[in-house]
Amino acid sequence: VVLRNAERVGPGSAICACKQALHTAATNAEVPVPWSRFSAWLECVCVVTFDLELGQAIEVHKLRKTSICYLSFPDSYSGCLGDTQFSFRLRQSVGRSSSWFGHEDAYNRDAPVTLQKEHAHFHGYVYFRQVKDASVKRGYFQKSLVVVSRLPFGNLFHSLLQVIAPEYFEKHEPWLETVCNEIDQWPAPVPGQTLNLPVMGVVMQRALVDMNLLPAPTVLPSVHELDLFKCFQSVLIHMQMLWELMLLGEPVVVMAPSPTVSSETVLALVSAIAPLRYCGDYRPYFTIHDSEFKEYTTRTQAPPNVILGVTNPFFIKTFHCWPHIIRLGDLKMSGDLPKQVKVKKLAKLKTLDTKTYIYNFLLCNKGIYTAYKTFLHKDKSFIKRLLKGIQKKRPSEVQSAILRRHLLEQTESFILPLERYLESLMPPQRSMSPWKTPPQIRSFSQDEFMKTLEQAGPQLTLKGDWTGLYRRFFRSPNFDGWYRLRHREMTQKVECLHLEAICAADLLTWNKDKSEVEIVDLILKLREKLVTRKHQLPVKEELLEKLEQSIQTIISSLPEDLQTLLHRQ
Repeated sequence: VVLRNAERVGPGSAICACKQALHTAATNAEVPVPWSRFSAWLECVCVVTFDLELGQAIEVHKLRKTSICYLSFPDSYSGCLGDTQFSFRLRQSVGRSSSWFGHEDAYNRDAPVTLQKEHAHFHGYVYFRQVKDASVKRGYFQKSLVVVSRLPFGNLFHSLLQVIAPEYFEKHEPWLETVCNEIDQWPAPVPGQTLNLPVMGVVMQRALVDMNLLPAPTVLPSVHELDLFKCFQSVLIHMQMLWELMLLGEPVVVMAPSPTVSSETVLALVSAIAPLRYCGDYRPYFTIHDSEFKEYTTRTQAPPNVILGVTNPFFIKTFHCWPHIIRLGDLKMSGDLPKQVKVKKLAKLKTLDTKTYIYNFLLCNKGIYTAYKTFLHKDKSFIKRLLKGIQKKRPSEVQSAILRRHLLEQTESFILPLERYLESLMPPQRSMSPWKTPPQIRSFSQDEFMKTLEQAGPQLTLKGDWTGLYRRFFRSPNFDGWYRLRHREMTQKVECLHLEAICAADLLTWNKDKSEVEIVDLILKLREKLVTRKHQLPVKEELLEKLEQSIQTIISSLPEDLQTLLHRQ
């Protein structure tokens, strides 16, 4: 781990000391990559402090220290005293667009799409402390401890910060060095495995196994799931609208009183369409200093497919033309029914004379500002069930489970007809011949799919314009991302079936009446297919071994000069 010297960055304000995991590839396979276990979980640990006496010097590095500095502090309007936790997300490099494809490792191959590592973005998890301190000119101690990762494990990393941050503020760098060394002992994350992760005398685990452990372990029901009921408590009656906005990848601005409310709400919105991956951009906490600020606030084109969480009132003027604005208050849980915000027409904003009136109107009036009309009707029985739970003092985690189950079933019901249609595009297995190139997958036809809805439409009781919703979905980034991912999986399946057909074929019989040129051409093609596909496709090992033996037998039947040449390949 390299502890960089304090560097001056930001508007006369911030220091970022990055503990970076080393990513230098080992040239010798026997030499382990330094800090490889640490790097399986985190990119770096940052300490960000506020100091009026420091000058201004901005440098852009791989981890974009300047952006991290700005995103690690609540803006002055939030008034966050004490300890505050929130999260952010930023691009790896300026001007590089998000891509969900083209990068795959062992973890991502087996992980659910919503929990996969991102290769174009970083996730930052912040523990910020602001307390009065007479020894500081400004009168306040202000510092953030930040962990940066490619993994969307919000619960895990916020729990980690709750363990290490308070101690760090007292013990400083030596403590942080010890923490990093302990994280470097953690096993790498493996989908499907339950891990116990020790750090500074505390064990973080998925379920409580031993009741007699001292000190008691930190039990995490999930590494990523939020308290959805807490996040959506003031918009429960509008969940159908919010689900559709997320499904369609619509541009949304969440205006919140703090980075905590902002980041939790944005992440809750993104998770509302799970297990479908949200393929647009999203920023749980966005500031005017972000490098994408100009890109997302330009008025020369339509707003991009992005969800932005903001706290600075400046954004009220900047984003008043966006099609969907959610203006929220604090997320305070109580036993009473949370006051439900109202949906207000954007036309009301357009009738206001100046930006000043718009600013004051939005600042004082919480609500959802949109002209969007849902394609599907509300599920009134579901809303009544949640509201009844509030009256009965049902625990928030139970309410969240009910809400998550409802959203999950609605998304799965929407996706199921698409999955069935995709299956019909696959070539029949009987058309798979070892002597021919793999058959093609049929192209996706929107009109053909629409005809299938009459017999195999969504299985929910919700009434509405399902056809219109699907047609709108086809124009969204979420459909594009879903289809590209599924088409890649289908292509791999076809390749796998074709390779299995080759492995099961009687190559020795085929070989008898073929010329040397044809035989050599076959061997070279089979080897190429084995090399490129062996580690990517789930083909039984015994079949691959049988194919390798057949290749060696065929080679042994050739003249010695050809055998020597092929053995060198």
